[in-house]
Amino acid sequence: MPQNHEPDARAGYGPTKMTSSEAFVESLAAEGVTKVPGIVGSAFMDALDMFPAAGIDFVSVAHEQNAVHMADGYARVSNEPSLVVSQNGPGITNFVTGVAAAYWAHTPMVVVTPSAGSMGTGLGGFQETEQLPIFSKITKWQVQVNRPERMAELMRRAFYVAKAESGPVQVDIPRDYFYGESEYEIYPSATVRRGSGTPEQVRHAATLLAEARNPVIVSGGGVVQADGVAEVAALAEYLSAPVTNSYLHNDSFPHSHELSVGPLGYQGSKAAMRLISEADVVFAVGCRLGPFGTLPQHGIDYWPSGARIIQVDTDHRVLGLSKKIHMGIAGDAKETAAAVLDALRERHGERPRNTERIARIAEEKASWAEELASWSARHGEPLSPRRSLALIRDALPDDTIVSTDIGNICSVSNSYLHFDNPRRFLAAMSFGNCGYAYPTALGAKLAAPDNPVMAYVGDGAWGMSMAEVLTAARHDIPVVAVVWNNSQWGAEKKNQIDFYDDRFVGTNLTNPDFAEVAKTMGADGITVDRESDLQGAVRDAFALRKPVVLNVNVDSSELGEPFRRDALRNPIRHLGKYEHLNG
Repeated sequence: MPQNHEPDARAGYGPTKMTSSEAFVESLAAEGVTKVPGIVGSAFMDALDMFPAAGIDFVSVAHEQNAVHMADGYARVSNEPSLVVSQNGPGITNFVTGVAAAYWAHTPMVVVTPSAGSMGTGLGGFQETEQLPIFSKITKWQVQVNRPERMAELMRRAFYVAKAESGPVQVDIPRDYFYGESEYEIYPSATVRRGSGTPEQVRHAATLLAEARNPVIVSGGGVVQADGVAEVAALAEYLSAPVTNSYLHNDSFPHSHELSVGPLGYQGSKAAMRLISEADVVFAVGCRLGPFGTLPQHGIDYWPSGARIIQVDTDHRVLGLSKKIHMGIAGDAKETAAAVLDALRERHGERPRNTERIARIAEEKASWAEELASWSARHGEPLSPRRSLALIRDALPDDTIVSTDIGNICSVSNSYLHFDNPRRFLAAMSFGNCGYAYPTALGAKLAAPDNPVMAYVGDGAWGMSMAEVLTAARHDIPVVAVVWNNSQWGAEKKNQIDFYDDRFVGTNLTNPDFAEVAKTMGADGITVDRESDLQGAVRDAFALRKPVVLNVNVDSSELGEPFRRDALRNPIRHLGKYEHLNG
């Protein structure tokens, strides 16, 4: 008997009659999309109905912002563009914070925003708002499907731009355009491949590095995206140069490597800061050199203003944007590092290890490790946050993916978290929004089900993402969340201590036992009050292989330094009723 064979969407096929909803779903299949987080809505339900048959799992979340964070974590770990969709109007406006976070994390993502029907636009109908202006500054490209016949074409273009420019792209689709029939071609989007800059740039960079007395490499998120860690390591080994991680990219160079000196930025490594402060040439590869990631820290104004800076990034717009540079190379991190190393070997041959420089690196690393250990040495109860960070780090299973929220303890963890493999560290990056870590960790687990995944979340931020424990339980996503419970918004409370004479307005919190709350939501929960129980609780949580919330009660008096002392001033009050509040 004759059999009907469906076309292979991933491979692509020629003009075929289908509905625009079918074209939408087949476009996702062609791009290899298998997970789509969001909240169900009538605006895209005709397409949603086909998801299971297309092999697409719709992951229903508790809040649309967290759907975007989940897509963010999935894309960053899988190295494939992700997609997120929800109901028009309020569902889409709830996307904004998540899309902004993805924009500043350079996450390739297609954000589908179903909108009011084309015949009702502008009439103030139910759940109507102008959805393109809202995202205009936090997307790499925006398009509205202006005819149902263009559904496949514009979806394909959206995936191309998301990959090519490493960021979110918005596709706005009037809800009535999910209906209609036409001939559609389905095939996957192209992937742009970038090179290493011009031969002249490569040779000049090689010359500067060869002649440098103290070269330093800054390895950024672009190195991870380009799968270029090995190439950066080979270049560093040739130069015997220390390698720092750019801010919140602790997985961009293996911690165990003898040339690794740790991260820059807030709560970063003093070894990295001291060594880069002495640099005469900096090879900053795959990083923006953003202002928050290069601010003075630990009392060290470490950025080497007199050094020659070679900045490599795929986005030409960030070259020299926040730091004066000697040369900018609009190139791929992997390809550029490899080309520069080839040029060095061609002109200078092989080099012996610079044992003096390597010894200095080891000395600085040991000094910083000893100092950090002394900061983490307070035993007993109430639990010291720093001691707890060190203990949890040492109890993590091999190759654990860790996501961190913004906030005091989570940000202090930058000093402690070490990784030997890329795509293992997910942080809120420079947008710095609370509520990021847990939904992002859920997305990471969906992308890498064989890796243990843990989220670090402060108790204040946990209030913003706690509802997603329901998502984890409903979809059986075994992520472990550590909730640092110190009954306060710690980062802001530190500002009130330093600048406002311990006047605590809005920073004290009354919390439940979050472990017990997790149990009522279908997950498991463990409360830890004693240091002796902490590492065992971490191991038990992973052994359960289900969603677990570790409610870790920690000392509220131990707080890290403010994020930026330059951001606040001592208060001045002129009116009599406020005189007692003068700094």
